[in-house]
Amino acid sequence: MANINDYIENNKDRFLNELLDLLRIPSVSADSKFKGDVLKAAEFIHGKLLEAGADIVEICPTGGHPIVYGEKIIDAKLPTVLVYGHYDVQPADPYELWDSPPFEPVIKTTEIHPEGAIFARGACDDKGQVYMHIKAFEAMMKTDNLACNIKFLIEGEEEVGSDHLGIFLEENKEKLAADIVLVSDTGIIANDVPSITVGLRGLSYVQVEVTGPNRDLHSGLYGGAVPNPINVLAEMIASLKDENKKINIPGFYADVIELSADERAAMALAPFDEEEYKKSIGLSATEGEAGYTSMERSSIRPTLDVNGIWGGYIGEGAKTVIASKAYAKISMRLVPNQDPDKITKLFQDHFTSIAPPSVKVKVIPHHGGKPAVTPTDSPAYIAAAKAMETTFGKVPVPFRGGGSIPIVALFEQTLGLKTVLMGFGLDSDAIHSPNEHYGVFNYFKGIETIPLFFKNFAELND
Repeated sequence: MANINDYIENNKDRFLNELLDLLRIPSVSADSKFKGDVLKAAEFIHGKLLEAGADIVEICPTGGHPIVYGEKIIDAKLPTVLVYGHYDVQPADPYELWDSPPFEPVIKTTEIHPEGAIFARGACDDKGQVYMHIKAFEAMMKTDNLACNIKFLIEGEEEVGSDHLGIFLEENKEKLAADIVLVSDTGIIANDVPSITVGLRGLSYVQVEVTGPNRDLHSGLYGGAVPNPINVLAEMIASLKDENKKINIPGFYADVIELSADERAAMALAPFDEEEYKKSIGLSATEGEAGYTSMERSSIRPTLDVNGIWGGYIGEGAKTVIASKAYAKISMRLVPNQDPDKITKLFQDHFTSIAPPSVKVKVIPHHGGKPAVTPTDSPAYIAAAKAMETTFGKVPVPFRGGGSIPIVALFEQTLGLKTVLMGFGLDSDAIHSPNEHYGVFNYFKGIETIPLFFKNFAELND
């Protein structure tokens, strides 16, 4: 594979500059004012796949933002790898918390990234990681080293729940036929501790609305005599967990699979520094469900978190009102065997039942996804592990991640395909937060490792 590495080395500046161009496109799928930019990002990906050597590249319309599909079939007898990723990004708000504009990428050195990190919205999640695959594909094509057939499925709605992806999969099963799905929307434990994600949590996401009086009221004239929806909402949310941080929704844990002592001990072998963890996010102490470590709480246990809460007057100065309405957005991360639809219904029933009679409550379900666990004895996992061992010089650690990629379960359910989660980001890359970034080391390590996965997967399927 030496000629591939030479090609990558000789084109590093171009590979990096092209990614910066992609990051300049504000492809925020959640905000309609960026609709044109989302399409512009799809067109950018379309063009780069063609330049890299794909025979077929299509921008496929959906009921929402388009999907970019591409393929290069070199031999029908060879295995086929379906590469999945997304070109849409999270909203960059609050802009004032960014050290540099979120869609004007800059490269700066950090303690973790002495060789430099790319600061921009989408740098790690997922533009930087999906673009690794396009550049790795180019390197394989230009050096005549593509060992498997390859298909690309790059969507524009992952950050808003992939609402139209399931329909696309159902309608394009033959087009998407493959042997394995390869995804780089996850991370590694550290730049000197490679890992492969073998489990993901599912997701149930809801918005709640509490309504009291029929209009905002003067807090002096009415305060103390009428329900305050913001107070009520805060009290209802507070009641959702007990003193041990366990979730207080009847039936919530009914389907949770408890890991054995041996499984938990194996997890504990992964490098983790509690003090460094706290320091990295500016905390003096962690908290969570009693009886579990921080690593376990963020991977093998379900959660319930308020992601946003609002109501009343939040402008400058004072306005003494009792708001008519209060709102919150709440996410629940789920573990294997928990069904998102069932959990959403349990939450809906419980939250409605605990509301005092003085208010009305509405629960609006948003997107969700099933948890997933991937095998560690499959040819695809072995191919990924061998590839990372070659480029990092260490055997990667199998690791359960705390995030959710609903498409993993959907691929298995609709296409009958397992997924390998070979990502290169770090937990400290601030995805979904101000100052998101992605290490230059990680970007090129991915481009270097992906061709080895294809080579190993072809050999293991020979």
